[in-house]
Amino acid sequence: MPLPLILSIVAFLTVVVIVFAFGAAAVAPSSVLGSRLREIGWQRPKTQPKPAMRERMQQALDPFSRALPVSPTEVSQTRAWLIQAGYRDPQHVTIYRGLRVLFAALGFFSVFVFTGFDSLLLLTGVTAFGFFIPRFLLKKKLKERQRRIRIGLPDGLDLTVICVEAGLSLDQAMMRVGDDLRTAHPELSGEFHLFNLETRAGKPRAEALRNLAERTGVDDIRSLVGTLIQTDRFGTSVAQALRVHSDSLRTERRQRAEEQAAKTTVKMIIPLVLFVMPSLLVVTVGPAIIQLLHIFMPAAAGRR
Repeated sequence: MPLPLILSIVAFLTVVVIVFAFGAAAVAPSSVLGSRLREIGWQRPKTQPKPAMRERMQQALDPFSRALPVSPTEVSQTRAWLIQAGYRDPQHVTIYRGLRVLFAALGFFSVFVFTGFDSLLLLTGVTAFGFFIPRFLLKKKLKERQRRIRIGLPDGLDLTVICVEAGLSLDQAMMRVGDDLRTAHPELSGEFHLFNLETRAGKPRAEALRNLAERTGVDDIRSLVGTLIQTDRFGTSVAQALRVHSDSLRTERRQRAEEQAAKTTVKMIIPLVLFVMPSLLVVTVGPAIIQLLHIFMPAAAGRR
């Protein structure tokens, strides 16, 4: 075999061994060379995950929220409204305040583009309307959630009475009721679940019950919490107290329905006066007016 061919084969094998050794040393996780190469950026940097939509919205609305000076009392009140509406994260306050300023700015610029400063009353009115739109939507969401909790509370009390009479403690009964009502009444189920989380974390039952009343803002829940706290304090029967409270709650619901039915008569006066009475007047008095016109119009024409 000629010498140049042997040298070529040796050189080729040497290059292959060197490349293989370098690659194995660079790829191996425990290799010192590989760690140094990764430190100096040999590996391609991993792409950072995109922030969630809520985080991006908060970042976009944060400058708008800072443009609105508010007092600590107003912040706490807004925070309470948001919690009662189901928005429990602290960043929701920033989003809410930013939306108020953003809607007001949109209303101002939309009127300014079309009319300028020619109509200051319209400019002020649309800006104020845009500023109060998020608050109106929040109050609507809050009342709707409270209505759903109020509707599901009697079913929850009945199931709680059954569980307590079966031998479960109050905490276990509320946990079981929360699991059973997860599909039918998810709002009430979520509140019972948070109550159980607080008690498991070591919070006293009375404080967890008060937090339950504050989170919901429902009067029926407040009365239930007061009953349970007194029962726990005096050591009376929880099942009997829940049964009595359930009966009183049904009585209040019936009285509330009767009150709404009694208000219906007064509320019907405005549509009756505006829509029904004019139609009745046209139907009853209209033919008589037409007959009078047919009688008196020829006589007036003959006198002329």
